[in-house]
Order: sequence, then structure tokens, then C-alpha cells
Amino acid sequence: MENNLIPHEVVIRIFDGALPVQAWREYLNLTQDEVAERMGVSQSAFAELERVSKPRKQTRVKIAAAFGINADQLEL
Repeated sequence: MENNLIPHEVVIRIFDGALPVQAWREYLNLTQDEVAERMGVSQSAFAELERVSKPRKQTRVKIAAAFGINADQLEL
């Protein structure tokens, strides 16, 4: 994704109660296992990261890279 826009579907998921990382993962149709593999961590480690409401910048950068988006798009 080349811009910093957030798709409507992601925004709706967040308003429905999902945290940004989970909303993006679901929007991108990725499993926790797939993202964990891309990041080089275990599925359980990624599951913990997904539950953090405001991940640290370094963590956002790593997750964004696995998603193929800009880290700023994970901030809401």
C-alpha cells in the first residue's frame, strides 16, 4: 500500500472493537501463523502483540513490514 490511508473496512472493524493490528490482519486476510512466520516469531508471540492497544514504534514497524503497509497506518 503506497499511501497512508486506512481502508474503510479496517476502520469499521476498529469501531466494532478490534484493535488496529487485528483489524489490519483480518482485512488482509492473513492468519496469525502467516504474520508470525513473516515476522520470524511464534504464533503465540504474535497473538500477544496483536492484543496490545498501542504497540511500541519498533513493534509497529515490524508488524507493518509483515503486512506491507506503513507503520503510521497502525496508529489510530
